[in-house]
Amino acid sequence: MAVQSNQTRAADEAGRAKSAPGPLKVCKRNPRYFADATGRAVYLCGSHVWNNLVDMGPGYPPPPFDFAAYLDFLDRYGHNFIRLWTWENFTWDTSANGSWGKPKPHTVAPHPWARTGPGDARDGRPKFDLTRFDDDYFRRLRRRVIEAGNRGIYVSVMLFEGWAMQRMKDAWLSHPFHPANNINGIDGDRNGDRRGLEVHTLGRPEITSIQEAYVRKVIETVGDLDNLLYEISNENHPASTKWQYHMIRFIKKQESGRAKQHPVGMTFQFRGGRNQTLFDSPADWISPNPEGGYRTDPPASDGRKVIITDTDHLWGIGGTADWVWKSFTRGLNPIFMDPYDGTVLAGRFDPRWEPVRVSMGVTRKLTSQSDMTAMVPRGDLASTGYCLAQPGKSYVVYAPQGGEVRVDLSDASSPLKVAWIDAATGKTSREQRIQPRSQTFAAPNQSGWILWLRAEK
Repeated sequence: MAVQSNQTRAADEAGRAKSAPGPLKVCKRNPRYFADATGRAVYLCGSHVWNNLVDMGPGYPPPPFDFAAYLDFLDRYGHNFIRLWTWENFTWDTSANGSWGKPKPHTVAPHPWARTGPGDARDGRPKFDLTRFDDDYFRRLRRRVIEAGNRGIYVSVMLFEGWAMQRMKDAWLSHPFHPANNINGIDGDRNGDRRGLEVHTLGRPEITSIQEAYVRKVIETVGDLDNLLYEISNENHPASTKWQYHMIRFIKKQESGRAKQHPVGMTFQFRGGRNQTLFDSPADWISPNPEGGYRTDPPASDGRKVIITDTDHLWGIGGTADWVWKSFTRGLNPIFMDPYDGTVLAGRFDPRWEPVRVSMGVTRKLTSQSDMTAMVPRGDLASTGYCLAQPGKSYVVYAPQGGEVRVDLSDASSPLKVAWIDAATGKTSREQRIQPRSQTFAAPNQSGWILWLRAEK
């Protein structure tokens, strides 16, 4: 790595000082969540956007992303987790999905590999040399993970991106592994179907070797930081399973001899992927598809994996406050694919998504006042079926339609404080004191409400 400037070194030191202690590990006492080096369980939630690592937009170079403003945005909502997106193609068009409206061509930069030439790629800029890395990309990667850590935000570094290759017309033409785009004689389209999906399989050892060298470079760049997780690929195709399992094991092996090891995740496979493939993987965390009710009635986490349930894999652009609270009370870690400023897709700070952003921040606030190592889904304790509880100590009950809510408080032996929280706005009623017995509570109205009960200290 190049010699660091005084400014970069100071940022590194600040990042190490302000980030949570030690990298996350699956919490032994409650494997629905991660835990930091102190053993404190860490609940993750947050808003991610497509261009928070690589720049995207019309023209070249694409407009720069204001990462500091984005971190301010996350701070305002109390979020503590993002996916840091990569993008393999150097161009793409939002009309790939008809629901996103008129065509909107984007260029993308920088990329992990250096564009040195000789010769030009299909976009008229120098071809990639797949044996050399773009230092600017990796400097940016490290700087952004550190800057997020300074705000107490955990970052999942996305290593590969598989959705675009399947969904966009002629996407293969703008991939670095297309023979017209690199100087190394690499052609990832093994079967000649002009899609190139084979780059995310183990079918070409020379390509796997290039990808492994890139992953090693990422680990060398950010592997000493505490607020780090890895994600193998966004929405890769089902045939990528063995390749993704290989990459998960590769990261774990590479980090086994290092001072720090970090969680590795595997996310929904587009299209036709099965959630069981994620549960069967060697990943520490997963993000499922709607199969099994994760969109409307999420199953309670049983601790087999840390589940980061993501609107990206459930709707694309979508989600509600109702979904946040259902996910939270079932022991999941909800995150939101946020159109944010509308630069890439959808509307600018669209007010439709405000309840989602607010609700995630409120869930995190509740976790800061609870012992999350002991909070488990206990739908049997509440008439609504949505209850996250440390029986006898703390209960978060979600009532999707308000009304009367019955709660079994038989495990409580001391008085409890009780309050109602508006699911959409996070506004909290004045706390009252009750005696510990099973009770029926009446929500303020017929909209979504959270009943919060906790033992007096």
